[in-house]
Amino acid sequence: MELILGPALMLAAGGAASILAIRPGHASLPLSRRRPDTPSGSLMERAAAGATAALHGWFDRHRLRLVAPEKLDLAGLRIGQAELAILAGAGALVSLAAGLILGSLPLGILLALVVFLAPRLAVGLRIAKRRKAFGEQLDSMLHLLSGGLRAGHSILRAIDAAAAESPEPTAHEMRRIVRDTALGRDLLESLEETAARMESEDFVWIAQAIQINRQVGGNLAEVLDQVNETIRERGEIKGHIAALAAEGKFSAYILMALPLGIVMFLMVANPTYMTPMYTHPLGWAMIAASAVLMTIGGLWLRKLIAIRF
Repeated sequence: MELILGPALMLAAGGAASILAIRPGHASLPLSRRRPDTPSGSLMERAAAGATAALHGWFDRHRLRLVAPEKLDLAGLRIGQAELAILAGAGALVSLAAGLILGSLPLGILLALVVFLAPRLAVGLRIAKRRKAFGEQLDSMLHLLSGGLRAGHSILRAIDAAAAESPEPTAHEMRRIVRDTALGRDLLESLEETAARMESEDFVWIAQAIQINRQVGGNLAEVLDQVNETIRERGEIKGHIAALAAEGKFSAYILMALPLGIVMFLMVANPTYMTPMYTHPLGWAMIAASAVLMTIGGLWLRKLIAIRF
């Protein structure tokens, strides 16, 4: 039964994922050249688009969110809740099917739960990656800003030029500042919001330098050069600290992953050995106690390896 149910679940997951793959994209012909009586896209494409739109409506009516929309925007993902739910559901079905094929239903359920909750972790990792990249690109962005100011541009025009020349995610954040300011928002508020979004203390200094220059005047290009030098020195110190703390972080990751890895290995290698763990009340109590102790240990290790300066 499990050997039949596993492939069936994989087939269902493939069908769910194909909804995203065959959604109609941008048409190759302009709207004016299409015949009004010819429906755009094939029947399968229209069905996929309708299913996705219906799922979008269901999420909106019930106000359900797998991941907050602002986090998706911060991660640079142009994807809706429906697409995210389809991908997570398809991954969960594949994980459940893999567990059934391996002959362990509890392992399949565990993998399905992990995969279904994985989008939050993936979005969080992408946000952290973008924030790190933003901090690493501040050096070149400040060079572009000071160069634009020396060329005679205003600060807003210099930010716009830096957005055109910078890579992502700096370009996206600079364009956001220019757009918000053009809509009437104060420049300092836009800069402070960007610093808060990217959790960058260095960008806070840049915002403060620009605000002070707007109030008292002076050569902003030279001020930004000095700020850039300070940021560069801080970056070197951060690199040294990261190198010294790398061994502790790696040890913490191994200690956290080792118990879970052993449990998963035993569930695959000898499922009957682990059966009392999730069929007996004492086993459930041990699982709960292990989860609590693992959480405490993880928070403790995180505190130990998080060096602030």
